Amino acid sequence: MTTPISAARPNAVLARGALASLAALIVLTVAWELWLAPVRPGAWALALKALPLACALPGVVRKNVYTLQWASMLVLLYLAEGVVRGMTDAGRSASLAWLEALLALAFFVCALAYVAPFKRAARLNARSKKS
Repeated sequence: MTTPISAARPNAVLARGALASLAALIVLTVAWELWLAPVRPGAWALALKALPLACALPGVVRKNVYTLQWASMLVLLYLAEGVVRGMTDAGRSASLAWLEALLALAFFVCALAYVAPFKRAARLNARSKKS
């Protein structure tokens, strides 16, 4: 017996976790670059790095599987930035960088765990159509 995609059992807690970590990451990136620990005073352009995350926000709110998939790949850039700046920056900036890495990792894990049942159901559905 095959399981249609609509029968996938999404976990609402994972969707809320993805949304919360994405929203926190957006707030962190803007606040970090504008007020908390900017690279240099008046360097507001780095706050624009929050825009790609903000583009994903409406789809994550709607629990759109496609958006969660591409956003999970996008957030890896923020994870990498957090790790690099956490290891190279000093003081408050290093702490904010590690927080960025943690939030990015939380989003990545929640998004992939939320999408997994849909991917499994789609794979089963595709196999059943081949037979």
